[in-house]
Amino acid sequence: MTPQNPSPDAFDLHPNLASTSRLIADLSLSQARLQLDARFPWIVLVPRVTAAREIDDLDELLRETLMEEIVMASHAVRAMGEALGRPVEKLNTGALGNVTPQLHVHVLGRRSDDGLWPDPVWGRGAAVAYDEATLDRMIRVASERWARAS
Repeated sequence: MTPQNPSPDAFDLHPNLASTSRLIADLSLSQARLQLDARFPWIVLVPRVTAAREIDDLDELLRETLMEEIVMASHAVRAMGEALGRPVEKLNTGALGNVTPQLHVHVLGRRSDDGLWPDPVWGRGAAVAYDEATLDRMIRVASERWARAS
């Protein structure tokens, strides 16, 4: 296994993640990023651990930290849904990595009227772009939720 180094200085974000998401915050382990798909309130956590592909590539302490960050992201996703007037009915969490090998965890809010319900969202349909004002608001809502949790 590779060395554990949750450091912004030694962190390279995979181009797929960089092109499909926007930075919300640097957490203790992960970058929290807004997935650029306005169909869902959706955060992607990317642990800053070089060459990590799977959750079991993290040591026990980092796995615990990641779980806490997933819970924090869940609260932020719910806050985003509320701000959009589409309260989250169900949270989906997944660390797939089939297309993008860098370890990342999706946390997204689902509703029974979201268009893909009850099917998975990964690889389904075209992403819908945020308008700039809504994009800024979603980043602000998520950032404020994290600030309250700290």
